[in-house]
Amino acid sequence: MFNIRSVDLNLLPVFEAVYEERSLSRAAVRLAMTQSAVSHAVTRLRTVFRDELFVRHSRGVVPTPTADVIYAKVRGALGSVREAVTEMRSFDARTSTRKFFLAIPHPLGPMIVLRLHERLASMAPNIAVAASTRSRPIDLDRALREGRIDAAIDWLEPQGDHFKATVLFEDALIAVARERHPALQRPASMKVLREGEFVALRPRVEGDHPVAGLREWQRLNLRVVLEVSEILEVFMVTSQSNLFGLIPRSMEYLARRALGLRSLGVSPQTATVPIKLIWHANRDADPAHAFLRSELGTIAAKIVEQPS
Repeated sequence: MFNIRSVDLNLLPVFEAVYEERSLSRAAVRLAMTQSAVSHAVTRLRTVFRDELFVRHSRGVVPTPTADVIYAKVRGALGSVREAVTEMRSFDARTSTRKFFLAIPHPLGPMIVLRLHERLASMAPNIAVAASTRSRPIDLDRALREGRIDAAIDWLEPQGDHFKATVLFEDALIAVARERHPALQRPASMKVLREGEFVALRPRVEGDHPVAGLREWQRLNLRVVLEVSEILEVFMVTSQSNLFGLIPRSMEYLARRALGLRSLGVSPQTATVPIKLIWHANRDADPAHAFLRSELGTIAAKIVEQPS
């Protein structure tokens, strides 16, 4: 198997220049190198790839079939690197062709992505953003480090000093019941909560929750008779039964309007649940990533401003 580590990456621009110029001398001029240096680089490339790569011709050199295959791969890779360097120096949202991938386990994830696409369509039409709203990926920390995920919106932060986070908005849990539920006819009290039966989202952490606003609900030891894996199931079960549900306060308006759910009007002395935008520190200096973070902040702020 070929080992990419055996290739001195400084040789690849030389290969590209010789292939495109069909001449060692013209490649040397293009690269501001001596012809002997270019010739030496080609010799090293021949050793690495175990092929002649270029055959001398009366007017220069002709690439071998192996060189054709290598060039097809190298051209795209070097082009991507050049684009990235250029963008780092002078990012322009209107012309950028960057691609981003987001992880947004928060239930508002789909709405955030839709609004982001709407904004980018006019101000950055060539920037592509894909997203997953599945529950927090097991390898989120690693994916952020490796760049497979560019940013995450969540209430749980990865561990380690190499991650950055900023609060997008403050959320909280609220207890809701279906419209005309008998409990809504009683005065709001903790007694009503403790006597009720709940459908709840399956916990994502074991033991005491690290987020204070969720830990206080956890310590009430409510009567959870049904655990589900997706937040939408909480909404649906609550709207079709006498079970109470726990949902994010940021979705109260949508729950009331779409499914007729009503807040029970009582909760523990709950601290808020900060919803954070999380990214790896190695993206701090990336102007395109900074643009993405700014847009996400603007969108999140607008989405949680629900009508009165």
